[in-house]
Order: sequence, then C-alpha cells, then structure tokens
Amino acid sequence: MNEQVHLSRQFDAELERLRSLVLQMGGLVEEQINSAARSYAENDAGLANRVVETDQQVNALQKNIDNDCIHVIAKRQPTASDLRLIMSVSKMATDLERIGDEAKKMAKGVRRIHERGQRLVESDTANVQHLAGIASALLRRALDSFARLDTEEATTVIRDDKELDREFKSVIRQVITYMMEDPRTITTSIDITTIARAIERIGDHAKNLAEQVVYICEGKDIRYGKLEDGEEV
Repeated sequence: MNEQVHLSRQFDAELERLRSLVLQMGGLVEEQINSAARSYAENDAGLANRVVETDQQVNALQKNIDNDCIHVIAKRQPTASDLRLIMSVSKMATDLERIGDEAKKMAKGVRRIHERGQRLVESDTANVQHLAGIASALLRRALDSFARLDTEEATTVIRDDKELDREFKSVIRQVITYMMEDPRTITTSIDITTIARAIERIGDHAKNLAEQVVYICEGKDIRYGKLEDGEEV
C-alpha cells in the first residue's frame, strides 16, 4: 500500500473517532436530561442521584476528546477544513459537558424538593417536563445535524431555540404567580426556577452545537451574527 494512502486512511479514522466520541457524549447527556426530567415528574431522588453520578462519565469523555484533538493536530498538522472540524469538535465537547452540568443542576433541584417532602401540583410537572422535552429534542436534532453535516437542520435548530425561550418565560411567570399566592411555596418555587433555568441553558448549548455544524460545513462563524435571511442568531 502506498504510504501516503495509508496515512490518509489513518487520519480519516482518527477524525471519525472524534465524531463518534462527540455523538457518544451527546447521547449520554441527552439521557441525563431525560432522566432528570423524569426524576422531577416522579419525585424520584434515586434517579436524580444517578444523573449526578453520570456527570463523571461526561467529564471523562470531554477529556478524551480534548486529548485526541491535541494529538491529531500535533501529529497530522491538518489543513483548513479538517482543522475546522477538529476545533469545532473540541468546542462541541465543551458545550456537551456544560449540558451535563445543567442536567446535574436539574437533578440536585429534584433532590432538594424530595428532601423537603414537597408535593408538586400536576401543572408544575407538566410544564417543566414540556420544557425539558423541547430542550432534549433540540439537542438530539443538533447532534443529528452534526452526524449528517446537515446545515439546513442546524439552522432550524438555531431558530427553534426561541420556542424554548418563550416556554421558559411562561414557566417563570407561573412560578411567580404561585409564590405571590402562597408564600409557603417560595423555597420550592426557587428550586423549580433553578431547574427551568438549567433547561433553558441546555437549549442555548444545543444552539451552540448547531452553530458549529454551520462552521464545519461552510466555514462561517455565525455566532453573535445573523442567518442568511437576516434573522438574529
């Protein structure tokens, strides 16, 4: 086999490993979000504890990805398009790690509510679950756009983050109403606000992932800018 071809195949395999690790990490944090939301709905402290414990696996994956990125850059000296992919993978790993942190915040909020023996009304659980469902779907679609390098889907994810922002504001308005009507709910309402804020931030990180997909495919850094139709990112 020609040595250059052999090296090229090795490089392709290393890049594919980076992509696979990102998708593996993404699947893990998506599971964290869904488990944290379920622990909230079911007031399940045991499930919340497992979400918190999973954070170590997420952190380990981020370290592996960053180490592999450094190794590939040092060893292969990649050209522009491959370097974009490697740098974006590193940034995506950071966003995924932060998503894991937000899922952990959700789980810790559930534990605090559980420890007080507080019962949540059905509308509380339904609204937060709905919010978490939107965030989880945004993350899954962002990861799918990365797996397929689909800029059209990535752009849709960026736009749809605004729906999550609207739903978050609705939940906060409802929580404020509860606190005003019954001061005894203030402590739990603060925990619900913390959980909802964590979910909203998960959406922001999913949006960041989608922006990296656009950068990988088109070389455009659309952070803090506008989409092609002039809409604010």
